[in-house]
Amino acid sequence: MIFSRTFLRSATALAGAALCSMAAFADTATAVDEIVLKDGSRILGKVVEARDGVVTVETGFAGTVSIELDKVQSLTTAEPTTVILEDATVLENQSLRIADQQLSSTTEPARSYPVESLSVINPEPWELGRGYKWYGDLSFALVMERGNTETDELDYKLETTWRSVQDRYRVLARGENDEVNGEKSADNWLLRGKWDYFLEDPNYWGFLAQVEQDEFRDLDLRWLAGPFIGRQFFDDPLFTLAGEFGVSYVTEEFIVAEDDDYGAANWDLNITSNLLGGDSQLYVHQFGLWSLDDTSDVVVDTTLGFGFPLLFNFEAAAEIRWEYDSGAVEGIDDLDQTYRVRIGYTW
Repeated sequence: MIFSRTFLRSATALAGAALCSMAAFADTATAVDEIVLKDGSRILGKVVEARDGVVTVETGFAGTVSIELDKVQSLTTAEPTTVILEDATVLENQSLRIADQQLSSTTEPARSYPVESLSVINPEPWELGRGYKWYGDLSFALVMERGNTETDELDYKLETTWRSVQDRYRVLARGENDEVNGEKSADNWLLRGKWDYFLEDPNYWGFLAQVEQDEFRDLDLRWLAGPFIGRQFFDDPLFTLAGEFGVSYVTEEFIVAEDDDYGAANWDLNITSNLLGGDSQLYVHQFGLWSLDDTSDVVVDTTLGFGFPLLFNFEAAAEIRWEYDSGAVEGIDDLDQTYRVRIGYTW
């Protein structure tokens, strides 16, 4: 059988390309990370990240697996990665190995650190000082009742944050509009903005600006602004606690009562916990305002809630909110209590 030179050259080129592709595939297939657990189990896959003492691995047999770091005997990454240590040291483009409670970089220059010093493997860009991370949630609570009583209720809340290594911007907007038999029974809204500048971890300072209105509490407009100091006391998913304390200048404009302005102390408390598991979260938030001109005048807004995920990025939450105002005008109760079930979207 006779083959033309053109055919032979084409066949040779195709064979060479096939061999190169097979070699590249083989290299890719063997370039996997390895984790050996203390019970002797061996896991092959791709280390997606490690943070808060948990390593996340993408495997071909069980999908994404999360492993507590204290159960790991050894860990080896096949490709260079980036690591942040607890002291904020950044190791970029390093092939890593964990063994004998030591974290070692196998890329020159080789270094070794206690495994307890590991903070994050494969950090997000903002954690390396590159821009901001944007996240938040938008939720609604809607009630419509028809019959002997016609009720329409709409509650809305937006919380969003822009976070960098150095500072953070936070915005809260919420409101409530209710009608019973065509008559308005609630009409209030609040807008709060904060800017935080991080000091020596876990402390920060910032500036607060807030404006709110509540027609049925005789409040036409209350606005306040001032600096504060904050601290992240605990930051474990099982229990987080952040507190802020500051001073502010407050101006209040009432519909009927006499307008007022004064200096005040203010505080903000945030507590969360994943104690119940299943990606659910218990949370408590309290904001307080204490007049320095009249120490008997205190405004405290407290929310206790339980949130849990639904499908995709949607979640639901059930919460109770207490609004206390010791200086409420005559004829207005000093305590409001509200129960809500929210449906929202997080990003």
